Amino acid sequence: MYTETQIVNNSDDELVVNVGPQHPATHGVLHLVITLQGETIKKVEPHLGYIHRSIEKMCESLTYRQFIYATSRMDYLSAHINNHACALTVEKGLQIEVPQRAQYIRVIMDELTRIASHELWWGAMAMDLGAFTPFFYAFREREMITEIMEETCGARLTMNYMVPGGVMTDLHPDFQKKVKAFIQLFRSKIDEYDELVTGNIIFQNRMKGVGYLSKEDAISYGCTGAVARASGVSCDIRKLYPYDVYDKVAFDEILETEGDSFARYMIRMREMKESIKMIEQLIDNIPEGDYQAKTKAVLKLPKGDFYTRVETARGELGVYIVSEGATTPYRIKFRSPGFSNLSALDQMARGGKLGDLMATMGTLDLVIPDIDR
Repeated sequence: MYTETQIVNNSDDELVVNVGPQHPATHGVLHLVITLQGETIKKVEPHLGYIHRSIEKMCESLTYRQFIYATSRMDYLSAHINNHACALTVEKGLQIEVPQRAQYIRVIMDELTRIASHELWWGAMAMDLGAFTPFFYAFREREMITEIMEETCGARLTMNYMVPGGVMTDLHPDFQKKVKAFIQLFRSKIDEYDELVTGNIIFQNRMKGVGYLSKEDAISYGCTGAVARASGVSCDIRKLYPYDVYDKVAFDEILETEGDSFARYMIRMREMKESIKMIEQLIDNIPEGDYQAKTKAVLKLPKGDFYTRVETARGELGVYIVSEGATTPYRIKFRSPGFSNLSALDQMARGGKLGDLMATMGTLDLVIPDIDR
């Protein structure tokens, strides 16, 4: 990977440092223009667009079955959940009743996706701060999830499994057995993660009190997901506006009030345990029956506007469709969590040290294609 950090003299007191657009700690092609006074950050200005592929515009030329899978390429670590949001929007427009079996499968897949995403984030977060070993630990357990996904969906990252009316294929015969084996193993590994990283005094000193975001600022910037909940904002879509069978499972919305990088870290660590709790409630109770509702080969949404939102691994994803009654949407807009969360970076980083910026950025859990749509 080619990395360039360019330093420009702005005045006798200030330096402007360009980090990226290709830099290991930006987690994608993100360009940060950082104004420094000594080692103190005065301003952080993100420059976007380096991986813009016009996904929203492409979706407007695709059918209501096809456009769903373009969203796998936005937040590719929440591909299942992105597809789920699109399918729900189409189903809302067509008044499709999704079979119970499909609803159970969808929620289980969503929560496995959330764990896999948080696993990758945990490994990368530790590596950003200089600890390389956790990255291997994280991928050791994450590999079990991708193998489960591959057996049922035929893919490991962009699964293309959700369809209007349910899911594309039924579960693999070994799905339940392997999910339960993963749950049993993962419970012990979470404690291992805490021993290795969470309780490490060096790690805590790098995280606590760093990148503070108040509850008022989190709301003002439109932050969602772990970024907002770490500042005490209740915003879990699964709790506030439950979809499919989320209203049938018992789980806690994880909230912290400190608003710093360590709080955002702890939100995701605790969320993985809640995901395990949800999967346990569903895995032995998947009803028999159809995994997909009967729908027409060519779908046409009635004229009107349709909006659905879901909780991805990074926060609230909204899907807005304007239909004129044709086989393709007139307009599609995605409200992705990454854009709003990144907009708060300047507020979080100002007054801090340059060395603390990587800790703050790491706890935003950015996936840049989710921002560059």
